[in-house]
Amino acid sequence: MQNTPQDWYVVKNAETVDSPALMVFPERVKANIRTALDMVKDPSRLRPHVKTNKSMEVADMMLEAGIYQFKCATIAEAEMLCRAGAKDILLAYQPVGPKIQRLINLAMNYPQVNFSCLIDHPDSAQKIAETVHESKLTFSVYIDLNGGTNRTGIAPGPEAEALYETATHLEGIYVKGFHLYDGHLRQKDLQERKAACDIIFREVEHMLLSLQQKGYPEPEVIAGGSTTFPIHLERDKVVCSPGTFVYWDAGYAEVLSEQRFEFAAVVLTRVISLPAENLVCVDLGHKSIASENPLENRVRFLNAENLTPVSQSEEHLVLKSSDDHDYKIGDILYGVPYHICPTVALYERMIPVTVGIASGEWRVVARDKMLTW
Repeated sequence: MQNTPQDWYVVKNAETVDSPALMVFPERVKANIRTALDMVKDPSRLRPHVKTNKSMEVADMMLEAGIYQFKCATIAEAEMLCRAGAKDILLAYQPVGPKIQRLINLAMNYPQVNFSCLIDHPDSAQKIAETVHESKLTFSVYIDLNGGTNRTGIAPGPEAEALYETATHLEGIYVKGFHLYDGHLRQKDLQERKAACDIIFREVEHMLLSLQQKGYPEPEVIAGGSTTFPIHLERDKVVCSPGTFVYWDAGYAEVLSEQRFEFAAVVLTRVISLPAENLVCVDLGHKSIASENPLENRVRFLNAENLTPVSQSEEHLVLKSSDDHDYKIGDILYGVPYHICPTVALYERMIPVTVGIASGEWRVVARDKMLTW
């Protein structure tokens, strides 16, 4: 096992930390926020997504750094942002069913906050507008564009233009612009990724020009996530919305080598069994690390390079080592999640580590589906 006291991730009082645990390094989080701001240069062009962190502490750090507009995936995340003091919140989701009223209730409780959401279909636009209008409110909306993820949105072009024009005549909503998420673009070569991103965005540009020629005001565009952040920030006026940058993870570090963010969240796990000569079992099961990726792409250990995952269950991760390994029961391994966002959602709390000492907790508040019932 490779480990030295000066390694940044080492917890000096690890004997007091039960495992598995998700550790967070506040100074590294602050450094990542500074890096994002340095990249984009103007805070008005940064709307971070909080789905990664789901915590008041990180929201506070971003607000203190001068970031004032945010993006979220759930109404619980929106409420967390309201509690933190955010004034401009985009629900990057098209609310359907009870979610519409939940969003309205939140807006009524926080009248000082500018709320907006996504729409991608005339029927949804009509329903949201009617419900909001009945509540004597007005919501800003963005047309959600399908840039190739094929999960939500409407393809850029005449149909999206028509939805924009139709929605501008609906009482209860005000169309601000377009939202484009292109996180499926993950080419390791930045120029290849940029070429693919530019092809999609050219369709958006044609649509924007067409609408302005029809007399509509210049629409705002919110575009990208982590993978295309360095591409969209080069486009004049486009607002960028990465989220993973606050903690970073092994998956993005492997693909997005051009981005200089630091790992700021680490799982601490212990060897709990040595079931065979060349097998080591740690307490890092499905419940403690995101497991949607193949077995080999779930965690990257910082102090162990000779371990290969062979199986995982709810509470256990079994790793293959050499027959002459020197791992002992109780040994601590530190790992960077391959996908940090769903890993964070598995934990009720993260443990902050400052100058090597683990102390206190950051509640992962918005992992809950509802904060107010």
